[in-house]
Amino acid sequence: MTENPQLAVIDGRRQRSARSREALIKASLELIDQGLLVPTAKQIADKAGVGLRSFFRHFDDMETLFAAVEAHARDNFMSLFLLGEGHGHIAQRIEGFLDSQAEAYERLNNIILSTQAQLWRSPTLRQSYARDLNELRALKLSWFPELEAHPPVIIDGLDGLTSFEMWHRLRHHQKLGVRESKDILTELISGFFAQNEIETR
Repeated sequence: MTENPQLAVIDGRRQRSARSREALIKASLELIDQGLLVPTAKQIADKAGVGLRSFFRHFDDMETLFAAVEAHARDNFMSLFLLGEGHGHIAQRIEGFLDSQAEAYERLNNIILSTQAQLWRSPTLRQSYARDLNELRALKLSWFPELEAHPPVIIDGLDGLTSFEMWHRLRHHQKLGVRESKDILTELISGFFAQNEIETR
Protein backbone atom coordinates (compact mmCIF):
# COMPACT_ATOMS: atom_id res chain seq x y z
CA MET A 1 0.00 0.00 0.00
CA THR A 2 1.37 3.41 -0.95
CA GLU A 3 1.79 5.77 1.97
CA ASN A 4 -0.18 8.98 1.79
CA PRO A 5 2.47 11.76 1.54
CA GLN A 6 0.21 14.30 3.23
CA LEU A 7 -0.37 12.04 6.24
CA ALA A 8 3.35 11.36 6.47
CA VAL A 9 4.05 15.10 6.59
CA ILE A 10 1.42 15.63 9.31
CA ASP A 11 2.79 12.72 11.31
CA GLY A 12 6.32 14.08 11.01
CA ARG A 13 5.19 17.48 12.25
CA ARG A 14 3.45 15.91 15.21
CA GLN A 15 6.57 13.97 16.12
CA ARG A 16 8.74 17.08 15.89
CA SER A 17 6.23 18.99 17.99
CA ALA A 18 6.20 16.25 20.63
CA ARG A 19 10.02 16.22 20.70
CA SER A 20 10.13 20.01 21.10
CA ARG A 21 7.63 19.89 23.95
CA GLU A 22 9.58 17.13 25.68
CA ALA A 23 12.81 19.08 25.21
CA LEU A 24 11.28 22.16 26.84
CA ILE A 25 10.10 20.19 29.85
CA LYS A 26 13.50 18.54 30.28
CA ALA A 27 15.29 21.86 29.80
CA SER A 28 13.22 23.41 32.58
CA LEU A 29 14.15 20.61 34.96
CA GLU A 30 17.82 20.72 33.97
CA LEU A 31 18.10 24.47 34.53
CA ILE A 32 16.51 24.17 37.97
CA ASP A 33 18.76 21.25 38.86
CA GLN A 34 21.76 23.34 37.82
CA GLY A 35 20.72 26.08 40.25
CA LEU A 36 18.63 28.46 38.13
CA LEU A 37 15.61 28.16 40.40
CA VAL A 38 13.22 30.41 38.46
CA PRO A 39 14.13 30.08 34.77
CA THR A 40 12.42 32.30 32.23
CA ALA A 41 10.67 31.10 29.11
CA LYS A 42 13.59 32.38 27.01
CA GLN A 43 16.18 30.60 29.14
CA ILE A 44 14.22 27.37 28.85
CA ALA A 45 13.79 27.75 25.09
CA ASP A 46 17.51 28.47 24.65
CA LYS A 47 18.42 25.43 26.75
CA ALA A 48 16.07 23.25 24.69
CA GLY A 49 17.48 24.62 21.44
CA VAL A 50 14.17 25.99 20.17
CA GLY A 51 12.84 29.47 19.56
CA LEU A 52 10.82 31.44 22.08
CA ARG A 53 7.81 31.29 19.77
CA SER A 54 8.03 27.51 19.90
CA PHE A 55 7.84 27.69 23.69
CA PHE A 56 4.57 29.60 23.54
CA ARG A 57 3.15 27.30 20.87
CA HIS A 58 3.39 24.50 23.42
CA PHE A 59 2.67 26.42 26.61
CA ASP A 60 0.33 29.38 26.89
CA ASP A 61 2.21 30.64 29.95
CA MET A 62 4.46 29.45 32.76
CA GLU A 63 1.49 27.96 34.59
CA THR A 64 0.84 25.48 31.78
CA LEU A 65 4.55 24.63 31.80
CA PHE A 66 4.39 23.96 35.55
CA ALA A 67 1.48 21.57 34.99
CA ALA A 68 3.38 19.73 32.24
CA VAL A 69 6.57 19.47 34.29
CA GLU A 70 4.61 18.24 37.31
CA ALA A 71 2.87 15.55 35.24
CA HIS A 72 6.17 14.51 33.66
CA ALA A 73 8.33 14.28 36.77
CA ARG A 74 6.18 13.88 39.86
CA ASP A 75 6.03 10.08 40.04
CA ASN A 76 9.78 9.83 39.57
CA PHE A 77 10.44 12.39 42.29
CA MET A 78 8.05 10.87 44.81
CA SER A 79 9.48 7.39 44.21
CA LEU A 80 12.70 8.58 45.88
CA PHE A 81 10.89 8.57 49.24
CA LEU A 82 10.81 4.90 50.22
CA LEU A 83 8.04 3.18 52.13
CA GLY A 84 8.89 1.60 55.46
CA GLU A 85 7.89 -1.87 56.61
CA GLY A 86 6.55 -0.61 59.95
CA HIS A 87 8.28 -3.13 62.20
CA GLY A 88 11.66 -3.81 63.69
CA HIS A 89 13.78 -2.01 66.25
CA ILE A 90 13.03 1.71 66.37
CA ALA A 91 16.69 2.68 65.99
CA GLN A 92 16.95 0.71 62.76
CA ARG A 93 13.72 2.22 61.45
CA ILE A 94 14.87 5.74 62.23
CA GLU A 95 18.14 5.07 60.44
CA GLY A 96 16.41 3.62 57.37
CA PHE A 97 13.90 6.44 57.27
CA LEU A 98 16.58 9.13 57.49
CA ASP A 99 18.71 7.42 54.86
CA SER A 100 15.75 7.56 52.47
CA GLN A 101 14.80 11.13 53.35
CA ALA A 102 18.36 12.40 53.12
CA GLU A 103 18.97 10.90 49.68
CA ALA A 104 15.67 12.26 48.37
CA TYR A 105 16.18 15.75 49.82
CA GLU A 106 19.73 15.92 48.49
CA ARG A 107 18.64 14.98 44.97
CA LEU A 108 15.55 17.20 44.98
CA ASN A 109 17.02 20.19 46.79
CA ASN A 110 16.82 22.64 43.88
CA ILE A 111 13.49 21.32 42.63
CA ILE A 112 11.92 21.85 46.05
CA LEU A 113 13.48 25.30 46.43
CA SER A 114 12.23 26.25 42.97
CA THR A 115 8.73 25.07 43.83
CA GLN A 116 8.70 26.97 47.11
CA ALA A 117 9.96 30.14 45.39
CA GLN A 118 7.04 30.06 42.95
CA LEU A 119 4.15 28.93 45.15
CA TRP A 120 2.91 32.51 45.43
CA ARG A 121 2.14 32.73 41.71
CA SER A 122 1.10 29.21 40.78
CA PRO A 123 -2.13 27.42 41.78
CA THR A 124 -0.74 24.29 40.10
CA LEU A 125 2.36 24.27 42.27
CA ARG A 126 0.39 25.05 45.44
CA GLN A 127 -1.95 22.13 44.77
CA SER A 128 0.81 19.65 43.92
CA TYR A 129 3.00 20.77 46.83
CA ALA A 130 0.15 20.32 49.31
CA ARG A 131 -0.56 16.87 47.86
CA ASP A 132 3.10 15.90 48.14
CA LEU A 133 3.25 16.99 51.78
CA ASN A 134 0.18 14.88 52.55
CA GLU A 135 1.77 11.87 50.87
CA LEU A 136 4.99 12.34 52.81
CA ARG A 137 2.98 12.55 56.01
CA ALA A 138 1.31 9.23 55.20
CA LEU A 139 4.68 7.76 54.28
CA LYS A 140 5.99 8.50 57.78
CA LEU A 141 3.26 6.28 59.16
CA SER A 142 4.60 3.41 57.06
CA TRP A 143 7.86 3.75 59.01
CA PHE A 144 6.30 4.54 62.38
CA PRO A 145 2.75 3.09 62.46
CA GLU A 146 2.61 3.43 66.26
CA LEU A 147 1.98 7.13 65.73
CA GLU A 148 -1.54 6.34 64.50
CA ALA A 149 -2.59 5.70 68.11
CA HIS A 150 -1.67 9.27 69.07
CA PRO A 151 -3.29 12.67 68.44
CA PRO A 152 -2.57 14.37 65.09
CA VAL A 153 -0.36 16.91 66.86
CA ILE A 154 2.22 14.15 67.35
CA ILE A 155 2.60 13.41 63.65
CA ASP A 156 2.61 17.18 63.08
CA GLY A 157 5.63 17.38 65.36
CA LEU A 158 7.45 14.62 63.50
CA ASP A 159 6.57 16.34 60.22
CA GLY A 160 8.37 19.43 61.43
CA LEU A 161 11.44 17.54 62.61
CA THR A 162 11.80 15.65 59.34
CA SER A 163 10.74 18.36 56.91
CA PHE A 164 12.79 19.57 53.97
CA GLU A 165 13.04 22.93 55.73
CA MET A 166 14.80 21.32 58.70
CA TRP A 167 17.13 19.35 56.42
CA HIS A 168 17.92 22.43 54.34
CA ARG A 169 18.68 24.45 57.46
CA LEU A 170 21.13 21.87 58.75
CA ARG A 171 22.83 21.32 55.41
CA HIS A 172 22.92 24.82 53.94
CA HIS A 173 22.45 27.36 56.72
CA GLN A 174 24.35 25.54 59.43
CA LYS A 175 26.66 24.02 56.80
CA LEU A 176 26.68 20.54 58.29
CA GLY A 177 27.49 17.39 56.37
CA VAL A 178 25.00 14.67 55.51
CA ARG A 179 26.26 12.37 58.28
CA GLU A 180 26.21 15.14 60.88
CA SER A 181 22.71 16.17 59.85
CA LYS A 182 21.41 12.61 60.07
CA ASP A 183 23.04 12.17 63.49
CA ILE A 184 21.32 15.30 64.78
CA LEU A 185 17.95 14.20 63.43
CA THR A 186 18.41 10.71 64.88
CA GLU A 187 18.85 12.23 68.32
CA LEU A 188 15.89 14.57 67.85
CA ILE A 189 13.54 11.83 66.60
CA SER A 190 14.62 9.40 69.35
CA GLY A 191 14.05 12.12 71.94
CA PHE A 192 10.70 12.96 70.36
CA PHE A 193 9.51 9.37 70.75
CA ALA A 194 10.72 9.22 74.35
CA GLN A 195 9.29 12.59 75.34
CA ASN A 196 5.86 11.74 73.97
CA GLU A 197 5.96 8.27 75.53
CA ILE A 198 5.35 6.58 72.21
CA GLU A 199 5.56 2.82 72.61
CA THR A 200 7.56 1.40 69.72
CA ARG A 201 6.95 -1.98 68.19
